[in-house]
Amino acid sequence: MNTRAVTPIAFVRAIVRAFERYGQDAARALAEAQITPALLEDDNARISAGQMEAVSAAAMQALDDEALGWWRRRLPWGSYGMLARASLTAPDLGVALKRWFRHHRLLCEDVALGLTLDGAQAVVTLHEALPPWPGTRELCLVTTLRNVHGYASWLVDSRITLQEATFPFAAPAHADAYPVMFGAPVRFDAPAATLRFDAAYLALPPRRDEAAARQMLQRALPLTVRLYRRDRLLVQRVQELLAREPAAMVNAGAVAAALNVSVRTLHRQLQAEGASLQGLKDEARRAHAVELLLRTPRPVKQIAQAVGFDSEKSFARAFRQWTGETPSALRRRGVG
Repeated sequence: MNTRAVTPIAFVRAIVRAFERYGQDAARALAEAQITPALLEDDNARISAGQMEAVSAAAMQALDDEALGWWRRRLPWGSYGMLARASLTAPDLGVALKRWFRHHRLLCEDVALGLTLDGAQAVVTLHEALPPWPGTRELCLVTTLRNVHGYASWLVDSRITLQEATFPFAAPAHADAYPVMFGAPVRFDAPAATLRFDAAYLALPPRRDEAAARQMLQRALPLTVRLYRRDRLLVQRVQELLAREPAAMVNAGAVAAALNVSVRTLHRQLQAEGASLQGLKDEARRAHAVELLLRTPRPVKQIAQAVGFDSEKSFARAFRQWTGETPSALRRRGVG
């Protein structure tokens, strides 16, 4: 359990409250996660994802409650596995999430999950019908949304990159942990707990079957406490970024920062999708250059600078490699 310690100790305290609710001792679960009494009492303490996984798993099994005491009635061990299996046969992620949310409502009336569209964004909203057990609301909302995000990413075998997460409470002292946990900007004091992401993910088909579900459910908690790695829409997201902000995306560092991934992850995931950043940049620059050549009277030298070349000569050489002809020749023909 030597991974980076990010998870706030406040989350562990919420789990301890679940033990108190059921009249049980949390000592064994804490020990399994190597969380000492001194650590538990330290308001500024953080634990690793591995420790959070361990203490959550121990608590869920000891209490026979996968909801960790938040709601009026238990969610017995295996409840979320049943939800996962019920969505395997959906034709796409959008249908799978709606099915998952509908079945979740059958298990728990305290909250309702919904999926809506806001333009090009998909919005998952957690509606609170009843207050959770005292002292557990933050962990309840965070974990429920991370559970949805993790399961959805697993189902389509793609990290669903979030554009924003919101929560209906004031920023806690450990608010800096939230962008790390969700991999996205986080807003507090919002009307509801929500996740926003590109609606294009909803069209992805499930890539898992019953055998994969059985294997995943043997150790499902990493889907909740760790961000999924691969993003099957990364090529599309890079293309959109380059088209939207071509001048700002001068290098891999700028692109990676805009997409909230590391440079190494950016290159690795693009390679897994059969693409490269340089190739995508060339495609974007070519498209931009063709548009300027055909739709404006700007001199070729200015167009070269606009698409990121230091000289007209280097631009002409690259353009010939892209299209098989010079910029001037294309402009004379008047076709793209």
